[in-house]
Amino acid sequence: MTEPLRVALLCHSVNPRGGVVHAMELATALHDLGHAPVVHAPDPAARGFFRPTVFETVCVEAAPVDGDTHDMVTTRVADYRRHFAKPENRRFDVFHAQDGISGNALATLKDDGLVRAFVRTVHHLDAFADARVAALQTRSVTTSDAQIVVSDLWRTVLRARYGLEATLAGNGVDARRFRPDPDGREATLRVRLGLGSGPVILSVGGVEERKNARRLLEAFGQVRRFHERAQLVIAGGASVLDHGDYRAAFERDVAASGLPPSALIRTGPLPDADMPALYRIADVLAFPSVREGFGLVALEAMASGTPVAASRIAPFTEYLGDGDVAWCDPLNPGSIANALMLALAEPVRSQLAERGQAVALRRDWLSVARTHLDVYSRLTEAAHA
Repeated sequence: MTEPLRVALLCHSVNPRGGVVHAMELATALHDLGHAPVVHAPDPAARGFFRPTVFETVCVEAAPVDGDTHDMVTTRVADYRRHFAKPENRRFDVFHAQDGISGNALATLKDDGLVRAFVRTVHHLDAFADARVAALQTRSVTTSDAQIVVSDLWRTVLRARYGLEATLAGNGVDARRFRPDPDGREATLRVRLGLGSGPVILSVGGVEERKNARRLLEAFGQVRRFHERAQLVIAGGASVLDHGDYRAAFERDVAASGLPPSALIRTGPLPDADMPALYRIADVLAFPSVREGFGLVALEAMASGTPVAASRIAPFTEYLGDGDVAWCDPLNPGSIANALMLALAEPVRSQLAERGQAVALRRDWLSVARTHLDVYSRLTEAAHA
């Protein structure tokens, strides 16, 4: 491919969720390769994207939502439809959806004849109790003209569920940002978050069922029996989905745990510039998820020299081996606690830090972008055939 491509990358949010971070890192790599990516997302609060970029971004005007998940999805699809109904907003060679919301938006625009074809990245698929939302998720995948996945787990799921052959692109890590050496933010961030001598156990992604927060909390209580000053930091958590019931159950668990207030720190969404320092402050990243697309934060932590305790499930087992992380059974709080204890103890801690860096540095965003360009090339050639 010799001509620069103008690529519309569509996300569901301007907040630092995994798929949004992936899109922004992909866009940076595409920009570095000489192309013109533009990342779009609905922005109901008019705050803009969570970090500055070297590429163009578009905050799509978003209407307020007063309803359930189905109402939210259909509202955001309508937001995107209004935006791209204007011809000047559709001057792209490739349209690429990063999630079910933007995938449904492009499916609708395709039905309207305003978009000829689109790519859909499947980071993971959710299990929705609402049949209408589940049908929209399916539509966002099956109406796309090319599919990309970040792990072989989801390539297998798409093949079995829909008969689709997706392209495996994986994930990368920006080793310029995520590295072991301090950048001067660490001490201030420690004070701001109220961190003591630790050890500090970090979880990224907020309180939700997929992140296994309730079992992690129980495991943390077991770790506190041996490390009485241990602190659990739960960072992030800005999500468009409703996790209210699970969070209410988590709050009940906290109340019953007897943990002092200083033991559990929930930061909410943090400035993106704080994340590298936060990884370096942490003594271990706790990642006992029960479902992930890839687990990008594991790579970021490992590149930062932070040991990781992770679920021994796919997709983690696709790119991590014995000795790279401390494995756990995510359904067993005792197993999670054992993995955290192992990752905190020398010499294992230093060994995991060294091995983790080596694993992370083998993955870069330019390689991910080149895989995407192959898909874009096939799609544009087919469109002009």
